[in-house]
Amino acid sequence: MKIAVLSGKGGTGKTTVSASLASALGNSQYVDCDVEEPNGALFLNPKIEHVTPVEVLVPKVYETKCNGCGACGKACRFNAIAVVKGKVLIFPEICHHCGACLIACPMKAIYEVGREIGVIEEDGEGHFLQGRLNIGEPITIPIIHKLKQLIRNDVPAVLDCSPGASCTVVQTIDGCDYCILVTEPTPFGLHDLKIAVSLVRKMEIPFGIVVNKAMREDQTIQMYCQKESIDVLMEIPYMREIAENYSNGVLPIFADEELKNRFVQLYYKIKGDSAS
Repeated sequence: MKIAVLSGKGGTGKTTVSASLASALGNSQYVDCDVEEPNGALFLNPKIEHVTPVEVLVPKVYETKCNGCGACGKACRFNAIAVVKGKVLIFPEICHHCGACLIACPMKAIYEVGREIGVIEEDGEGHFLQGRLNIGEPITIPIIHKLKQLIRNDVPAVLDCSPGASCTVVQTIDGCDYCILVTEPTPFGLHDLKIAVSLVRKMEIPFGIVVNKAMREDQTIQMYCQKESIDVLMEIPYMREIAENYSNGVLPIFADEELKNRFVQLYYKIKGDSAS
């Protein structure tokens, strides 16, 4: 199974849940798709043995062929090309690599070259995979696409999404068998959970909720899920011990055997729900 773990907002415990699930299962693959700020490695401590650059194609100009007509600039919807006094100026950082300028140029003066925007990092055992976007780069999709090409099909894969409901999240969860939505019992948590629920429903992916920092006296999330007929898969209690372990880079399942077993049960519940 490919299980994506996402949240409407940052700081809800998405990495806690995804890394804990992958660790509890043992023979699985953890895929950190939060390429702008991957942090699963802080808890899983993989030995990175393979680093693969990720490149995108950006335009360049044969100045001897260019007549300065401006067709390339008009074709670019992202303002990555400007034609000033017959000279073509290219801004590769905001290029979306669509190739429209290449097609639009009547003089065939545009060609493309590779440009590195980040890397894929892997351990030597095939259990850990993460993308890392270069600092200052705005576009994450090519790295997500490359990550998903490397996902194994012989073991469960747990995809740790970036926060929110952006294009990066959409690209990550597309094609997954199930989505775990992690939330917390706060007004912001509920607000952004509703956005995430709307997304996975629109994409028609089965999903359930994990409530992190759950408190008996606050049943806001549970009431919302009951009203919307959403399955609450698991509740992780609001405990100082869990927070202290997390701040020291220790996942809660390593300090609580019962919680580890609950994550294993969580997987089999998801597997059963997905099959049905």
